[in-house]
Amino acid sequence: MVELVDLALAQLPSTGHAQPVLVRSGSAGASTQLAWHLRDQGVELSLGMQADVHVREAIGAQPEAAWTPAVEPDGQPRDGAEVCELTGWVDLGNWPAGTRMLCRREDAHPGAQLRFTDHDGHRFQVFVTDQPDGDLAALELRHRQRARVEDRIRAAKATGLANLPFDRWRRNQVWLELVLCAQDLTCWAQALLLDGPLAVAEPKTLRYRLLHVAARIVRHARRVILRLQASWPWAVELARAFTRLRALPLRC
Repeated sequence: MVELVDLALAQLPSTGHAQPVLVRSGSAGASTQLAWHLRDQGVELSLGMQADVHVREAIGAQPEAAWTPAVEPDGQPRDGAEVCELTGWVDLGNWPAGTRMLCRREDAHPGAQLRFTDHDGHRFQVFVTDQPDGDLAALELRHRQRARVEDRIRAAKATGLANLPFDRWRRNQVWLELVLCAQDLTCWAQALLLDGPLAVAEPKTLRYRLLHVAARIVRHARRVILRLQASWPWAVELARAFTRLRALPLRC
């Protein structure tokens, strides 16, 4: 995990080092080794944690007044969700100084099967952070928004990562690089060329609406022209994307 984080940090532009950097992770990244490494790098952390018996006891000991409403990205309260701080109730002595533990409880979704670790119909998400912000709801929202990474993983599987087709590691390594290149191109195309629903559409939707559209290539006056099917429902969006592509500045 440390090596993965270092590779990610190395991709940040040099101008980005002047800005605070926050590493967010699910419970797979919750280790004191990573926390101390990030502290040495001057990087803040927000890491999901498994709720062991000590954490569950701390959650159960919290009075109702300790819970504050969680919020949505627009600042509105999140229905059935509250946040509290467990720092001081759980031993964090092995973690870097200033590490805090927060918990979100949330009503189970209708029809969801409760787990044995759920309590009073609530589900709990616990994370540690060294951010000094006193707004618990803002800290929890910032941590929860890491879930966009899961969207990228799902999109990568839909772009060819669901199966590795070869029997040799080196060949699959090339396949993986091609999948990641395709995903990078798709993400940049959505960010720079598309808007509305297409800017956040899944790969399957993009393939059906834009990439597989019937078209014809013609040449006229030393120009290459792509003639789109006028009746295609998303022909305007595709033509607008090409216009935006041509307007992008060239960089050496």
